[in-house]
Amino acid sequence: MRIVLPFFFLFFLSSCFGSFSEGEKYFRQSDYEKAVSEFSKALFLNVTDIKSLHLRARSYEELEDLESAMEDYKTILRLEPEYAQAHAGIGKLYWKMEDYRKAENHLLMAAKHSPEDFEILFLLGRTLLINKRYESADEFFQLAKDLRPEESKVYFYQGMARTQIGDILGAAGSFNMCLRYDPDNLVAKYNRGLVLLRIGHISWALEDFEDVLKARPDHVEALAHRGMAKLMKQDPSGCIDLQQAEAKGSKYAKLHIDACR
Repeated sequence: MRIVLPFFFLFFLSSCFGSFSEGEKYFRQSDYEKAVSEFSKALFLNVTDIKSLHLRARSYEELEDLESAMEDYKTILRLEPEYAQAHAGIGKLYWKMEDYRKAENHLLMAAKHSPEDFEILFLLGRTLLINKRYESADEFFQLAKDLRPEESKVYFYQGMARTQIGDILGAAGSFNMCLRYDPDNLVAKYNRGLVLLRIGHISWALEDFEDVLKARPDHVEALAHRGMAKLMKQDPSGCIDLQQAEAKGSKYAKLHIDACR
C-alpha cells in the first residue's frame, strides 16, 4: 500500500531539516547567522557531512565565534584527519588568537595535504616570519609566488624574510617586484631604501626616502636615513635631517649623529 504524505507535512519536514545548498546560498550572501542555522539543520540529519561542517565553521569565523568554529574544524579532523582546509581553518584561528606556534603546526599540515593552495602557503609564510624561521618563510613565499606571480604582498613579505636572512640583494629584488605591482606601498619603498643603502646604491636609496617623506613627512626614520644617505654623498644638509630626526626620537639618528659633530 502506497503512503501519500500530505503537502503540509512535506513542507514541515523541509523547513525543519535544512540543506547544504541553502546554507551555502546564505554563506555566499554573507548572511552568516542564517547559514549557521541552515547547516545546523542539515547536520541534524547527517552529523558527518564534512561540507556542512566546513562552511558552518567558516560562518562561525565570520561571526567571530572562534570557539564554535574550532569545534567544527576539530570534528572534521576526527572524521578526515587529512582534510587540508580544516587544518588551515584551525591555523587561521590560532593566528587570530596570536598563538603562532600552534598556527604554524596546523598550517604546515594544511600545506602538506594541499600544496597548491595559495592562501595556505602565504599565511604559512607569514606565520614562519613571525616565528623567526626566516629561511623556511622564504621557501614558502617562493612557492606562493609561483602560484600567483603578480601578487605584490608575497614579494613584500619575502623581502622582509630575505632581509632577516641577510640576502640583501634578494631582498632588494623582492621589494622591486612588490613595487612593480603595488607602486604606492610606502612600507616596501622604505624597506627597499634601507637595503639599497646597505648595498651602496646611495642615489636610489635617497630617491626612496624622498618619496616616502613626500607622502609621510612625519616618517622620522625615513628622515634619519635620508640624512645618512646625503652624508654618504658628501651633502652636508644630511646633518640637518639627522639632527631633526634625533630631536624627534629616531634611534638611527642617535646612533649616527656623531658624524655631524
